[in-house]
Amino acid sequence: MTPALADVPISSADELTNRWIVLLNPPVFGVRSLWLSWLGSDGRMLPIVIPIDDIPLVPEPAMLMGLRQMHDTVLEEHLDGNGHLAMSLCRPGGPRVRGDDELWIDALRSMLDDGQIDGSWSLHLGAGGEVTALVEAPSWVWSR
Repeated sequence: MTPALADVPISSADELTNRWIVLLNPPVFGVRSLWLSWLGSDGRMLPIVIPIDDIPLVPEPAMLMGLRQMHDTVLEEHLDGNGHLAMSLCRPGGPRVRGDDELWIDALRSMLDDGQIDGSWSLHLGAGGEVTALVEAPSWVWSR
């Protein structure tokens, strides 16, 4: 019997990319969305993935604050305050990184880095039939 996907720990950046490939299959999108999930300290992904549809081309501060608050709530209520926020930016078009993708990376870094959230975060891009890592999780996530 095959274990449920949420019961299979993720132990490397490549395994996280492969998990997004499975979750986003096929990674072809007609609208922009940001998909959220969380990994516990044991590497297991919570059995919930939250897509936020119709996100703007340029990230809005209010949305990013809401994302941070949602992250804090999930950590507190489901992960004993310790976890990793795994995200995938999904959009129409080809898989090549564009300027608007870079704007999302920069905005997320300024909102989530430097201890502004508990835990860590990563970002993948799902577009044009491919999933690629834009911001990898810090190496300490995999060495627990």
